[in-house]
Amino acid sequence: MYGIYLAIVRNKDHLVFFLSLILSISLLLNNQNPRMGIIRGKAAEIISFLSSPMTLMKSLIFLEEENQLLREKTLALSLQVESMLNLQKENDELLSMLDFKRETKLLIKPARVVNKGLQPNLVSIVIDGGKIDGIKKDQAVLTPKGVIGKTIEAGEKASIVQLITDSNYRISVRILPSGATGILRMIKGNTGQIREVQKNVQINIGDKVVTSGFSDIYPAGLPIGTVEGVYEDRGSFQKIVNVQLPNDMSAFQYVFVIVEKVNEDN
Repeated sequence: MYGIYLAIVRNKDHLVFFLSLILSISLLLNNQNPRMGIIRGKAAEIISFLSSPMTLMKSLIFLEEENQLLREKTLALSLQVESMLNLQKENDELLSMLDFKRETKLLIKPARVVNKGLQPNLVSIVIDGGKIDGIKKDQAVLTPKGVIGKTIEAGEKASIVQLITDSNYRISVRILPSGATGILRMIKGNTGQIREVQKNVQINIGDKVVTSGFSDIYPAGLPIGTVEGVYEDRGSFQKIVNVQLPNDMSAFQYVFVIVEKVNEDN
């Protein structure tokens, strides 16, 4: 308290000056004289001019904060929409698989794709079904759209599936309605090729390609794809048939494994 008193005594001249200045300004601003109105107007202009840079700065800071908030909200909404689209896609895939399981006479086990293949020289996937589910090596794997591959290794709870798009994959197929048979191998992307088809067989673009039934792995009649091109093999009496696969090999999340072939005599 004594220190405050000493400070006031030492700076009494300054204190009196500031108090007098504040009182004078207050009296001038409250004076109703027209001349004082002009002075007050000029004072307001000066204050406005001096304050405008700070006001502009505050406005820019506010706009930046508002833009940042809007960007965050936009990103959150975009992620929400993407999540909803993914859920819709997954739901459609599950409904399709459920319908397929109800309609098929095959003994099948559903599985989920949990990872890409582990070997760099093999196009494959890993599924979350294994021996405890009745899944073993050399069983056909498909989706409601058609065959996608076969199991090549089976563990207790997971299995490796070689995809039909692997360059070393081969499958015996039949072209409908002509009935021509051949071996399908992949050439690029989702396009396969059947060689050594007899030239006199009538094959048209859009014809269905299914499994022939000649294999111990694949039952007859499983969908493979559709014919997208027919070419003459020069220097021979055979045709080359290009086949478009219906499955997008980067999109499906669920598959079926045929754990047992149905006896067609029953």
